[in-house]
Amino acid sequence: MRIAVAVSGGVDSLCALLLLRRAGHELLALHALLTESSGAPPAGLDAACRDLGVPLEVVDLRARFARDVIAPFAAAYAAGRTPNPCARCNRSLKFGALLDAALARGAEALATGHYARLAPHTRRGAPGPLLAMAAHAPKDQSYFLSLVPRERLARALFPLAAMDKTACSALVAQAGLAVPLPEESHDICFAPGGVDAYRNFLERQWQVLGMEPPGPGPVLLCETALPGDHGSRKPQDAAGPSPGNDAAPHLRPIATHAGLWRYTEGQRRGLGLSHAEALHVLRKDVAANALVVGPRSLLGMRGCVAREVNVAVPPAFWPERPVVRCRYGGGLSPAEARLEDGELRIRFAEPCFPSAPG
Repeated sequence: MRIAVAVSGGVDSLCALLLLRRAGHELLALHALLTESSGAPPAGLDAACRDLGVPLEVVDLRARFARDVIAPFAAAYAAGRTPNPCARCNRSLKFGALLDAALARGAEALATGHYARLAPHTRRGAPGPLLAMAAHAPKDQSYFLSLVPRERLARALFPLAAMDKTACSALVAQAGLAVPLPEESHDICFAPGGVDAYRNFLERQWQVLGMEPPGPGPVLLCETALPGDHGSRKPQDAAGPSPGNDAAPHLRPIATHAGLWRYTEGQRRGLGLSHAEALHVLRKDVAANALVVGPRSLLGMRGCVAREVNVAVPPAFWPERPVVRCRYGGGLSPAEARLEDGELRIRFAEPCFPSAPG
């Protein structure tokens, strides 16, 4: 089988390449250029591919990445939302443009170093592979692949589905391969360096795009439950928390925030607020440019509404009580779910830690 393997230079994609090489497949390594600072593959990647006898080609996707990932990322933050650029990138770039490049080069599938799994689904009305969690739950990345359409997943391979990070690193080391990017990054790939780096990046992007997000506004302390029902708020992509009952909340101004884009739902650290108990961000009132904060006891989210839904299985085949993950690294929460007019409406059995709209 002729397989293209997406290689970044990290140990995960190199391990995927190694596993497929040992399985005897005909391989082609593809490295995608995504950001303006990445004018070439990492030093040593070509040598690592040569050691495995696999040709390496570079695919320039920088213009597509700027249009489909960076611009929506900046626009979402300016509108008070908290986007997930990795989910959008996997849909549009890795299993969009890069998969197209692989198929154009004669490959039958594109393999990546994601920790995820494909499971068969043979029930009538829902044929083909389904995205599933990797065997090693702490490294599972299926969440970031949840927007990839099923017809695209049919051309995907995840060689690391049954592995953990330790085993992956050991396998590459035993093969004597030098890893070009040995350090695992937890930052956004196009704005490495932590919170300050991505904030500086956003401000530069807004200048380029001619955007000016709202500035400072009031911080409102909430001391009673916020009103709302799980279907009452419909921001783009995903609704945020609606944790309370229908009683009017008591809100009083206690400070001034530095711009809603600097905060996210559930946040506790970095608020710069002094109070008798720890405060969390309960929600962002974009219309009033107000940041609503309160104690953790008011933080639970009872439901949410999601847009841009990628429906892998028709609702007729859904379980009566599915489990939902609404944040990367969050737990699986039992819920009721229904699809209405292209929106996924979710009601949790028990209040859970809030998602961030966007």
